[in-house]
Amino acid sequence: MEIARDKIVNILRERGQQARADWVERELPERVDPAKHSGLLATLHLNPADLADAPSL
Repeated sequence: MEIARDKIVNILRERGQQARADWVERELPERVDPAKHSGLLATLHLNPADLADAPSL
């Protein structure tokens, strides 16, 4: 399961966390692996299960 970086950036911008959103946009790959970036997601108060892309049908 991977998460679209844009989804993370959009959530941060909605929260008014522009600097964090800019950093995520610069530093993370387009597709974020929640296992590899679990610490960062926790720091940002994001639950990977809530961010997962819907499975393709």
